[in-house]
Amino acid sequence: MDAMPTDRFAIGQPVPRTEDPTLLRGQGRYTDDLNLPGQAYGVIVRSRIAHGVLRGIDAEAARAMPGVLAVLTAADLTEAGIRPMPANLFGQNHDGRDIPKPPQMALTGDKVRYVGDPLAMVVAETLAQAKDAAEAVFADIEPLPAVTSAEAADAPGAPLIHAAVAGNLALDWHFGDRAAVAAAFARAAHVVRLEMVNSRIVVAPLEPRAALAEYDPEDDRHILRVGSQGVFGMRASLAAVLGVPPDRVRVLTGNVGGSFGMKYTAYPEYICALAAARRLGRPVKWTDERSDSFLSDSHGRASRVSGELALDAAGTFLAVRITGRAELGAYLSNATSLPATMNVVKNVIGVYRTPLVEVTTRCLYTNATPVGAYRGAGRPEGNYYMERLVDAAARQTGIDVLTLRRRNQIAPDAMPYAAPSGMSYDSGDFPALLDRALEAADWHGYAARAADSRRRGRVRGRGIGQYLEVTAPQSPEMGGIRFAEDGTVTIVTGTLDYGQGHAAPFAQVLHSRLGVPFAAIRLVQGDSDQLLAGGGTGGSRSIMQSGAAILAAAERVIENGIKSAAEALEAAAADIVFADGAFRIAGTDRAIGIMELAARDPASLSASLVNPGVPSAFPNGCHIAELEVDPTTGQVDVIRYVMVNDFGVEVNPLLVAGQAHGGVAQGIGQILGEAVRYDEDGQLLTGSFMDYALPRADSVPGFTVISHPVPARSNPLGVKGCGEAGCAGSLPAVMNALTDALAQLGVAHIDMPATPPVVWQAIRDAA
Repeated sequence: MDAMPTDRFAIGQPVPRTEDPTLLRGQGRYTDDLNLPGQAYGVIVRSRIAHGVLRGIDAEAARAMPGVLAVLTAADLTEAGIRPMPANLFGQNHDGRDIPKPPQMALTGDKVRYVGDPLAMVVAETLAQAKDAAEAVFADIEPLPAVTSAEAADAPGAPLIHAAVAGNLALDWHFGDRAAVAAAFARAAHVVRLEMVNSRIVVAPLEPRAALAEYDPEDDRHILRVGSQGVFGMRASLAAVLGVPPDRVRVLTGNVGGSFGMKYTAYPEYICALAAARRLGRPVKWTDERSDSFLSDSHGRASRVSGELALDAAGTFLAVRITGRAELGAYLSNATSLPATMNVVKNVIGVYRTPLVEVTTRCLYTNATPVGAYRGAGRPEGNYYMERLVDAAARQTGIDVLTLRRRNQIAPDAMPYAAPSGMSYDSGDFPALLDRALEAADWHGYAARAADSRRRGRVRGRGIGQYLEVTAPQSPEMGGIRFAEDGTVTIVTGTLDYGQGHAAPFAQVLHSRLGVPFAAIRLVQGDSDQLLAGGGTGGSRSIMQSGAAILAAAERVIENGIKSAAEALEAAAADIVFADGAFRIAGTDRAIGIMELAARDPASLSASLVNPGVPSAFPNGCHIAELEVDPTTGQVDVIRYVMVNDFGVEVNPLLVAGQAHGGVAQGIGQILGEAVRYDEDGQLLTGSFMDYALPRADSVPGFTVISHPVPARSNPLGVKGCGEAGCAGSLPAVMNALTDALAQLGVAHIDMPATPPVVWQAIRDAA
């Protein structure tokens, strides 16, 4: 890179998010802020029963109500040529059997399979009229027994959610050499076992889902304005369900108030709105309400596993084995089985030399909201399982937690390291990160703090969460750079900012390479008509994939500029060199700046291409948490938190720290409070923020964030991604700290969510 260290917009500088002034003034444009002339309003009628046969829907009274324009049912969508929703199931059965993929229609017409299953869409002139009419739609449902956990769904004789899926088993997945792993456990001097819960959680972004659909009959095009994580992929999904070519669909995304994986995919409501807009010849707007979003947004996590770690007499790791069940909910969602299967494999060994890994997962349908991706999508889970096992191994063997970790860490000189998952770690210095975290956390001063807690009637615990994540795999990404006559420069790329703040770091990359003014740079991501390719944002991939694509497009700009500069400077192209934002004749002082050259002919410098993408990277780090437990109430307070992270080259350290803060807060929330609960009939018991405990400002302490970058060797920027790492480090750090504290009170085991009543009861039981 040609960046100058003194340049405050160069790579590595903490540049504030450029969109924040607009958003903080309330001038953002989220989906529900958008309106079109003549628009109607749609409301979804949902099943109030978790499982049952749908005998029929009576919508005549609703159709006769004031302002009602249409009531769409499954039959209407079938007549309109609507196809099943996308069905993604990653992996294959270990015995080679075919995997059934039961179709999900945008509106169900045969059975209801969870509370919230969409039955109809009412469209009316006003939202109030649509809501009133939706109450008048009657669904004749014959109830059936429901199962809402993977264990219940896997039991002999359990009610079948889908007739074509025997035993509700969507996927029976296995990775690893059974015989080799069994032999390692047989010869082990120590075997550690833990049963671990990974709670089902509500995603709960700041902005609920919404969609504004229209149909252009002249061009035969469907247009959807919707919050998403990538318009290119969303367009492909919508086109497949609508049964039209992708170029007949345009997706537009403006500001997005959070997603965490949940808004990645197409949803039934979007299809209904598009179908209604085509049928009525006018725009149709649908906006979710928070009470419905608890039912209709895909949930996260949702698995239970038995983890086992085999060690020799010296405490060297021999093998790790994870066996468990994962809930898919009633239908296949965007990430479906991937978090509980291959992503656990890729992430479970973390930073440790572990020769063998085996993961066996039974993925099951249940009468519950579908489960999809949630910040990390299996990456935090894999690290959580391993770090819990390491702490348990230290207690069982009597080996100090630091000694055991150091004894098994992958050394820097072992890079590249061939992991048993099939991944090859390209870079990292895991021992150094542990040492830095211990120093920053004042590990050796802990005894005095613990004594102070005891004097106040509290019990203090501390926990380590080392982690290593495998980011999303290589995927094609568009890189576009457009110079305009007004002096602006636009980056076009297929990832999408749904709260991360892409504009500033992407501009820093371009500014550092081409020297174009930072303030002149614009970013286009949310219009599918302007994209050639795009994998969307997810898996901590954006700065790697888009960054590499921007650099590739910048090289094309330089090639174009050399030709134009040669003409402008009346020199041979072979004599033109580019540096510090200018083209010059080598060995002379004759030069022309890139912006001056662009002003002459903007199109001649502009470039657009599809970059093949870059391989996965391996962000890693060490988090250390300290917390206090009040034995009389079960209240847990996280009071100190240190994290040392290796994200490779940090393009914008300010944004990196913010991403780390958010991920840690979500990890704390999952450990100490968040969990979805259903009753035996499949009714959601945690259907609002009255019943579901999101972390609040006073749930998290101040954070100490330290960077210890080891540049990645797998991409031209040397970056590793940071968006999901906070969860990967915080889940084990906080739970290990809690188990450390509770062990002093005789509590042998506890699982998430460790709410005050759960902690209090565990203390009482131990006493």
